Amino acid sequence: MKKKVIVIGGGIGGLSSAISLAAEGYDVQLFEANERLGGKCNIRSGSGFTFDTGPSILTMPWTLEQLFTRAGKNLSDYLTVKRVEPQWRTFFEDGVTIDLKGDLPDMLNEIDRISPEDKSGFLDYIHYSSQIYELCTKSFYQRSLSGLKDLRTSHSFKDLLAMDPMKSMNQATKKFIRDPHLQQLLDFLVMYVGSSPYQAPAVLSQLAYVQFGLGVHYVEGGMYNIIRAMQKVLDELDVRYRTNTRVTQVIESNGVAKGVQIDNGDVIYGDIIISNLEVIPAYETLVPDSNQAKQEVKKLQTFEPSVSGLVLLLGMDQTYPQLAHHNFFFSKDPKLEFKQIFEEKRPADDPTIYIGISSKSDSTHAPKGKENHFILTHVPPLKPGDDWSTFKEEYREVVLSKLERNGLKNIREHIEFEYSFTPNDLKQLYGSNGGSIYGVAANKKTNGGFKIPSRSQLLKNLYFVGGSTHPGGGVPMVTLSGQLTADLVLEDDAHLGSSTGS
Repeated sequence: MKKKVIVIGGGIGGLSSAISLAAEGYDVQLFEANERLGGKCNIRSGSGFTFDTGPSILTMPWTLEQLFTRAGKNLSDYLTVKRVEPQWRTFFEDGVTIDLKGDLPDMLNEIDRISPEDKSGFLDYIHYSSQIYELCTKSFYQRSLSGLKDLRTSHSFKDLLAMDPMKSMNQATKKFIRDPHLQQLLDFLVMYVGSSPYQAPAVLSQLAYVQFGLGVHYVEGGMYNIIRAMQKVLDELDVRYRTNTRVTQVIESNGVAKGVQIDNGDVIYGDIIISNLEVIPAYETLVPDSNQAKQEVKKLQTFEPSVSGLVLLLGMDQTYPQLAHHNFFFSKDPKLEFKQIFEEKRPADDPTIYIGISSKSDSTHAPKGKENHFILTHVPPLKPGDDWSTFKEEYREVVLSKLERNGLKNIREHIEFEYSFTPNDLKQLYGSNGGSIYGVAANKKTNGGFKIPSRSQLLKNLYFVGGSTHPGGGVPMVTLSGQLTADLVLEDDAHLGSSTGS
């Protein structure tokens, strides 16, 4: 008889785990609280404009290819993935602009224009980054790690030293790069996982190789097509899923997860429970209240939530030829910016602003002669009692004023459609810890850059996927988290089977 798996939440991590286990013969059922599958990877439209409301940049598409292969499918039959050039267009307050390019000679020409003395250092940095990435293919991308002990089983002492464990990402960048503009944009790659380059370990310097070596990609038709493709595979694997159905409690007996209760009061029993809700909120809201649950949450406080964000979806009544598909308007003082967000826990006075314009690559996302601007500004996660409705308008003005100062003249006059998401909205919609976008922040001092273990330490047969677990936040990482957590389930079942048979 097939073992029954219940997946709580239909974000990318939950969908990935559901596909992985259904492909292995498990009977999988998934419950999603919102009207559509996808979690933070979602869509919104209005007045002829279409927006991806969550991730807009795809790196490491091999993680999706691996998932679909596991299900006996070819990703190319479901999605068209294209490289984006330039990868990013970056703007600095002193007027400097730099295009990030996947073609190495073109990128070196760009560096030569800004800081000729950094050309050789950049090549050395990419080599350093690629070495760390290759080491991680033996561990981080192969199995679910719960900490340093697991990492040591996959690597020699020499390997661990090559990951530069004593340095932060910023210290690693400065070892190779002199120009402050180049340092700032390379350090900012760590915001793919919502962390600070001054706190994150140097192992995340591998993101430079991910960017320049593996490339930046876009999904034709929009990022939500990733979810549509996964949903089609769920159908083909006979996975049952229900939207608009909230799980209200994990049912447990004698320390074992036995099923879930949903919002209509029904109880559905299963052999394996997988939560795509972040670990700490899951323990606080789904697991029966107990001293053990409270102690578990207390133990996990070193895993602080990543940044949240203020998101503005703006339909513009004109085009901006000076902008590319992906654009970053950097702060004048990155050290102060990250200090205010990560240490002082307040929105930065001068934030870095991202603008994604998918209509640059897909004309169907905006009416002719117009553009869809997805604007994201990272802000601290919510503290108890925080309410962004009281200062959303004030910070919106900070964002728009900075964009106007950096060349987007009279931007307010050209807004034809507008919708916004605050940290409170993100928390309400997705249940994330403090409205976190990327799960857990990587902090060298407090958690060593590790995430919360995917196998519950509190209840047997309860597992977790998503950005709060290994290997972290972002589309490729949460796609992997679903696959690696599925591997944990298979490993535990195999061990149980051998124990039963012995």
